[in-house]
Parts: sequence; C-alpha cells; structure tokens
Amino acid sequence: MSTPTKYIFITGGVVSGLGKGITAASLGRLLKQRGLKVAAQKLDPYMNIDPGTMSPLQHGEVFVTDDGAETDLDLGHYERFIDEDLTKLSNLTSGKVYWNVLNRERAGGYEGGTVQVIPHITDEIKNFIYARAAESNADVIITEIGGTAGDIEIQPFLEAIRQISLEAGRGNCLFVHVTLVPYLKSAAEQKSKPTQHSVSELRSAGIAPHIIVARTDEPLKNGLRDKIARSCNVDVDCVIENTSVASLYEAPLMLHDNGLDDIVCRELGLDVPAPDLDEWRAMMQAIEARTTQVTIAVVGKYVQLNDAYLSIIESLNHAGFATGTRVDIRWVDSEDVTDESVARLLGDVDGVVIPGGFGERGVEGKIIACRYARENDVPFLGICLGMQVAVIEFARHVGGLIGAHSSEFDEQAPHCVIDYMPGQVGMVGSGGTMRLGAYPCVVAAESLLEQAYGQEPCLQEVTCIYERHRHRFEFNNEYRERLVEAGLVIGGVSPDDSLVEAIEVPGNRFFVGVQFHPEFKSRPNRPHPLFRELVQAAIEGMRERLQERSRWQ
Repeated sequence: MSTPTKYIFITGGVVSGLGKGITAASLGRLLKQRGLKVAAQKLDPYMNIDPGTMSPLQHGEVFVTDDGAETDLDLGHYERFIDEDLTKLSNLTSGKVYWNVLNRERAGGYEGGTVQVIPHITDEIKNFIYARAAESNADVIITEIGGTAGDIEIQPFLEAIRQISLEAGRGNCLFVHVTLVPYLKSAAEQKSKPTQHSVSELRSAGIAPHIIVARTDEPLKNGLRDKIARSCNVDVDCVIENTSVASLYEAPLMLHDNGLDDIVCRELGLDVPAPDLDEWRAMMQAIEARTTQVTIAVVGKYVQLNDAYLSIIESLNHAGFATGTRVDIRWVDSEDVTDESVARLLGDVDGVVIPGGFGERGVEGKIIACRYARENDVPFLGICLGMQVAVIEFARHVGGLIGAHSSEFDEQAPHCVIDYMPGQVGMVGSGGTMRLGAYPCVVAAESLLEQAYGQEPCLQEVTCIYERHRHRFEFNNEYRERLVEAGLVIGGVSPDDSLVEAIEVPGNRFFVGVQFHPEFKSRPNRPHPLFRELVQAAIEGMRERLQERSRWQ
C-alpha cells in the first residue's frame, strides 16, 4: 500500500515580507536531503489572473517555468533551493480561481445550480492542490499561502486548506505559521502578543497551527518560547526560531539547527534519515571564503525595486560563489544614461548586464550603455530586451543602418531590426500571448555559448540547449545577412533556423546577448554558465587593469 501524500501549509501573520517563501524553500531542501520527493506551490490571493501583466515595481519579477507559466517570484526561491523544476500547477491566484469557476458557470458546468464561495471556490482551490500532488507524485507537498492571516481575500484559501486537513486525515497534514516577534527598543524586550493575535486569527478560520516559526533578529529570550507555546497551544519545541542570517542560503542550515525539519518529520510520522547537508555546508564555506570582488552594473528601468530583477541578482551571486568572488551590483537607471553621463556611470564597472523589460522608457539609455560596453570591451550580457538593444546598437553604429530600432518602440523606423514574432501581430497588450517557457536553441560551433555551456559536466558536447523565454519580439531575419557581414556572430538559433536565439561580438572579452532568460535556471550550487562566464571575464578584466595601473606607479 502506497504512503499517502503529506501536505504542509505555510501561512504568515502580523506583517508581510517575513520570508514565508524562504521558509518554505528551506524546508523543501531539508526534506529533499532526507530522501523525500518534494513539490512546492504558492497560492496568491490577489485578483490578477497571474503576475504576467503586473508592474515589476509593484510585484517584483515574473518567474517563468519550463512549461510557460508566469508566476510569483517566490517560485524562483523554490527552484533555487529545492532544485526541482516547477509547473503551471505551482502558482494559483484568486483571479484564476474565479476565472475558472465563472467560465465553468457560463458553460453550464454547474447545471443551473447556485455558484457560491463554499463549495465552488474552495473546491477549485482544493482541486488545484490535489492536481499538483498527482502531477508530481511527491511524498510531500509544501503550499505557501500568500498574504497575511486576517486579510479578507485570504479567507477562501484558508477554508480550502482547512477542508484538506480533514480529507487528508490526521498525521497527513501540517500547518506551519510564520510570524513576527518584534523587539521594542523602548521596553528593551521582545513581544509575543502579535504572534498570539495572529494565531487567534487562524483559529477563527478553523486552523490551529502545529508549528510556529518565529521571525526574529535575535534569539528568543528566556521564557518567551514557553509563553508562545502556551498561548498558541503548541509544544515548546514546535516554536522554531527564524533568526536573521547574512546570506539567505544560510537559512536551511539555520532552520535545521533550530529543529524545523526534525519536528516536521516527527509530526507527520516520516521515518526518514537525517538530511545530508554536506554539499550545502561546503557551498556556505565557499561563500564565506570569497576574496575577490567585482562590480557589475545592472542597467534597467525598474531599479527602484531590486526584486524586479531578483533572479538576476541571485544568478550573479551564484556565479560569484563558484568563482570565489563577491559581486557588487551597481544599479543604473537606464533613463539616467546619456552620451554625457555613460562614462561616469559605467567607467569603473567590471561588467554590464542589461536585463529584460517592456516599453520604450529608458531604451535609448540601454542602447548607449550597450555601445559603451562594446567599444570599451566591458564584459556584457544582454538578456531578452538586452539582446535586442545590443542588435539595435550594433546595427546603428557598426552595420550602418541609421535609425535602426525595434517595431515595439517605433513601427515607422527605417530599419526594424527587431520585429514581431510571426503570428503575434495584433496581440500587443494581451496577457499570456508571448513566447513563454522552455524552447530549444542550437548552439553555434566555436561560439562563446559553446564555450560556456561546454564546461557543464552534462554538456561536454553541447549542440542544443533548452532555455526559458518571455517575449513577443524577435531578431528580424531580413537583416541577418547584413549584420553578420558587418561582424555580428549568431551564437544560437532555433532548430529550424528561423529564430535568432543569441548574438555575440567577436574580439571582445565577453559580449553576449540572448533572447532567453538564463537567470531562471541558475542554482546556488550550480551557477548558470553565462553568468559564470560573465563574472569570470569581469575578474580577468579587473586584474588586467590593476596590473596596468601598477606598471605606471
């Protein structure tokens, strides 16, 4: 008889931003290292169908899965920590729930019955959770509930998981509540009352948490753990400290040392060995032992909110872990970049990343930054729109195509070297209509791409890679021959040769643009090869400059 799936639901209380996602991701990693198959998902209470059309300045980055789902950025944490690819069944919003239910009602799916929050909305949520369990065949499903206990929009989700706890049976479902234990400087003490009130809110929804994860900057003071346990009706060892750490990748080790995974396994009756954390500990030692430092400029239009580029930040960090380097990110607003300011803004950086984005604002600044990197041999990685502006810049200043642009920004430009994908005309502004998810890319022989990917243990003879996309515009093949004659290298194409996936500028230390998003597949213990090669090139350039200066001193 097969063992039933175990369900772990992670909720949050008091305030947002406590790190429920990191807690969920860390727990997933710990359980995986015990030999369990783990799947993760997040349920978000906002009414958007998905984050795809939301402003990055409000919501942060949109994380794209292999199967093309546009999802919450917390899914990036899940993939990076647990090292398992997620799917469309890994993220659900209130908007999608109501969309599905209302479409079914319009199609007669309820046979004239009255459609209500209970049971129809809650059943839709439950079916989604059960579908993820069936799809993954996991031993443990970890489901993070977005929002905060007490929010009105979270109530259907809480009711749904309450019902699952009854249906799954005692011992097969666990509620973990992440809450804040603030320190009041005026009173010189930590306070448990917010946690007590938050748990009371959950109880009013019929949910009694089994584990309290107390988010705190300092260890819990004497007696406070007992007080929280007593007031929240949990065992004392089920109050887990979640203290601040220098690196978010230290969180799994910190939570393990504080007993989280031991308690989870005990409460769920999981008879599994202790986690094998040797590789993770070795990675943390490498992180702490970094001695080199480089500065990489990220030139974008959403730099006011770093979470808009979260996966790029983490990918640069991963590359730094592998090369023994601390990567200092310099945020450069592309609207500030002009011919007059570019040398001041980028003159002392060791590398440049131009990430993806949508809309005309800041594009000319990105083109100027791209030109500066190319002409001054600053290691460069252009991602999605970053590749497109690299093509535009090369076409204008090397290919002799005066006024070259993208039809996304100027449909009347004399040379639209970037244009609509076939079949996408008329769909601008529509959600979920882009090229989304993993697609193959045939890597050109003797290209920088081949050099980078060929260093991967599993890709010694690299010919084809699969990377995730999120875009609508493409390299215009009408200009391919002319730009290649001008010196541009096509580093990768689709298998049928109809789409340009990567470009390179020969003669530079590292100048690569890719239409896909490599940042979505980077891992802390396995950096993406393109970010690794960018940082390695930045290190080499930095050392050469230092040697040059020393000769003149």
